[in-house]
Amino acid sequence: MSKIIFIGAGSMAEAMISGLVEKKMYSGKEIIVTNRSNDERLQELSRLYGVTTSRDYTKILKKASVVVLAFKPKDVVESLSLLKEDLSSDHLVISVIAGVSTDSITNLLGFEGPVIRAMPNTSASIGQSATAITSGNWTNDKHERLARALFEAIGKVITVDEEAMHLVTGLSGSGPAYFYYMIEAMQDAAVQEGMTEETARELIFQTFVGAAGMVKASNKTPHQLRKDITSPNGTTEAGIKMLQQEKFKESISSCIKTAKNRSEEMGKDIEERLAASISSRH
Repeated sequence: MSKIIFIGAGSMAEAMISGLVEKKMYSGKEIIVTNRSNDERLQELSRLYGVTTSRDYTKILKKASVVVLAFKPKDVVESLSLLKEDLSSDHLVISVIAGVSTDSITNLLGFEGPVIRAMPNTSASIGQSATAITSGNWTNDKHERLARALFEAIGKVITVDEEAMHLVTGLSGSGPAYFYYMIEAMQDAAVQEGMTEETARELIFQTFVGAAGMVKASNKTPHQLRKDITSPNGTTEAGIKMLQQEKFKESISSCIKTAKNRSEEMGKDIEERLAASISSRH
């Protein structure tokens, strides 16, 4: 298998690298990682996963057929300008950059090559990512199969229209953080009531695992599963009523919509910067 390059060495890149190495889809020697300036971070990833690190784009792009864009959205214009001379339509470009469209990427690179946009999440590091992918204009079935295989090695893959990717970003891309925040809140509440942090953590962890397993295994909707354990005048009903009083459901909805809107704003910012860059060259 040809080598794969990660342009960017943040938490998402590491989660994907960890998952791919763990699932043996790529060995550390088949993975090349680069970033803009953080040598310490590159050394850390090399030590943890045995990956190759380099900033010689011309050299490393000749060695790989898959290029994963995993840097921050604010760096997209500058970073792609460094790659465009050495990228060709022989490369499959896979972007995990929030908010940036496949058209923006091909326009910034200035080539008619295959680009697939993906939104995994950091559960990739344990092979449990929920990843949505969408294809750009110059992809074919071979490119899509390769991208699916890559992300199936680190979790579940769903294909969506590109218009849905902003929602995916706010839903499953950022989603793990919402669950961690709820776990954090439940643990804090338990400790405040006198339970040890370790005991609370174990109980909450198994509760989340069990609830997720029930949703996956049961033919019942989450609404019905909730109703099944909500006895009249019982403890669960009392807790649910408090969540309703505090507008828990509305808060979750607002959370997802706000994250989706932020993804859209980031995308528009990239498009405006792209337009300005093209205009300055004419």
